[in-house]
Amino acid sequence: MRFHKSESAFFVFIAVILVAGGLTFHAYGVLLSIAELVSQIGHFNDVAYLSKLLFAVGMLLTTALFFGIFFIYPMIRVQVREEGKLRAMTASLSARSVTLEQAALTDGLTGMQNRRYFDDALREYLEEFRRIDRPVGLMILDLDHFKQVNDTHGHDVGDEVLRAVAGCLKDLTRYHDIVARLGGEEFAVVAPNMEMDMMIRFAERIRKAISGLSVVSGNVRLKITASVGLAIWDRKENAESFYRRADQHLYEAKKLGRNRVSA
Repeated sequence: MRFHKSESAFFVFIAVILVAGGLTFHAYGVLLSIAELVSQIGHFNDVAYLSKLLFAVGMLLTTALFFGIFFIYPMIRVQVREEGKLRAMTASLSARSVTLEQAALTDGLTGMQNRRYFDDALREYLEEFRRIDRPVGLMILDLDHFKQVNDTHGHDVGDEVLRAVAGCLKDLTRYHDIVARLGGEEFAVVAPNMEMDMMIRFAERIRKAISGLSVVSGNVRLKITASVGLAIWDRKENAESFYRRADQHLYEAKKLGRNRVSA
């Protein structure tokens, strides 16, 4: 059984009282044993007074011991229990706060990061990579004709399509890439340390992987395609301008016939 610090201190206090009490009663016994000898030399009154003092000290120590055990210690136990409850409550609230914060930054359907996380992370990446003067690539993806999937096969099938695409993106991206669902059928990938030629090859690999996915709905096997807009950060623009530029390229990919990369 582990004791709280205050309990340990109390036990030390009790031990000191017991030792002091034992020494006091031992001194009282020694004093009584030599009382007769002292009385013969005319100091009996002093011995009697000293014995009374020792007896009074012993009674005070006994009272302190009784009071400590039956009054102070129960109060300490109550405080320890309350402190334990407060610690448990604080730990529970902290864990809950972390869970809520994580939920606020995570897309509930796909388990990816959400738009709020993406916006904050993109700004932080640009600030960090501005210091080291390295490139940052941004990829905006939009699933082609996704509304038709929902209208024809229902939202449950549409959700399966979104989860399949999310899994594909997670498998193909690096651990330090930011991968997020921005909302609806739109996704984003932030890829640091990538110049345009590398980014195009990366985006083409992702586009082909998505077009190779299939989601089964009854007797129907759905094929999926995505349009992709790319931009490489010019090291001057802010996160909002950078995003708008990639989004414009996404619009061009849609306009040029979908299922393609525009950069």
